[in-house]
Amino acid sequence: MLAATYHSPIAHAAYHDLLRSLLDEAVSAVRGTPTRVERNGRVYWYDSYRVGSDVRKSYIGEDSEGLRQRLERIPALRAEMAAASSARTRLIRILRAEGFLGVDAGTGSLLAAMAKAGVFRLGGTLVGTIAFRLYEGELGIRYGLDQAAQTNDIDVASFERLSLALGDVVEEALPRLLAGFAFEPAPVLDERRAWRWKQSRSETLVEFLTPAFSEREEARPLQALGVHAQSLHYLNYLIAEPIKAAITYRSGVLVQIPRPERFAIHKLIVSDRRQGGPDSLKAVKDRRQAAMLIDVLARDRPDELREAYADALGRGPRWRERLAVAIARIDGLERRLATL
Repeated sequence: MLAATYHSPIAHAAYHDLLRSLLDEAVSAVRGTPTRVERNGRVYWYDSYRVGSDVRKSYIGEDSEGLRQRLERIPALRAEMAAASSARTRLIRILRAEGFLGVDAGTGSLLAAMAKAGVFRLGGTLVGTIAFRLYEGELGIRYGLDQAAQTNDIDVASFERLSLALGDVVEEALPRLLAGFAFEPAPVLDERRAWRWKQSRSETLVEFLTPAFSEREEARPLQALGVHAQSLHYLNYLIAEPIKAAITYRSGVLVQIPRPERFAIHKLIVSDRRQGGPDSLKAVKDRRQAAMLIDVLARDRPDELREAYADALGRGPRWRERLAVAIARIDGLERRLATL
């Protein structure tokens, strides 16, 4: 097992102050009246406002105690926003001085544009190594230059059914947004169904993904985001109940990532899928990321890790088989999980 190191308490507190301020800012942007809508036993909030004689609704987020408290404080939050941006910039300077890895300027500017368009507000969840990097703030992990945290890819996942049900769309079409950053669809028979985009001036890839609920893994539409996504098995487990995260770019960018305990267990599963194929090197990276997170979570959040592991084991023999094979490849991991 790999032993993780931690940022200072100052850095950990600064990150969570940054995240809290970004969450406040998101709610302060509500233009009209917050409206509660219930669908299939879940509650969602919309911003209902008038444009001329039309009433429009913009999705705010799924119901939670934290969101309700912010909605009640909208006037106060608006009054605080002018000073909040400068305060966030100061917090980001503290995080950089403390050795936060963060993201490069190119990635930060792209994610900021996607956030402004509404990608993460409308259910988009960063997955893959870009999400792993962001656990630096959530868990207080110090990555430094560890290769497990290095990537040129930006992977965004969302549920097709949620994307359809929200009744809202991004403010700028993603193909046009990506084209503005010199991205082109990767070779595909029908560009209208493109789910992978490559930047012409670099090796950066942007991929859109969605859970597969049938045997076939194929491109599926994400209506709210206005793009297609490659469907993948096991992804539904990963992106269930995601959390918010802050990117340390300019005055901060609010995004969405999987829960770290689900990310760690999912990495074990996908590492077995990749083993022995063209992605064998990625399988090694998957296991390294899983081991690092499990080392931290077993100490700091054992209940959450135990629940996520039990959830995966309970999903059927194929899940248990893939987990067993992956766990056996990491020295000491079986013993660590058995003692949760």
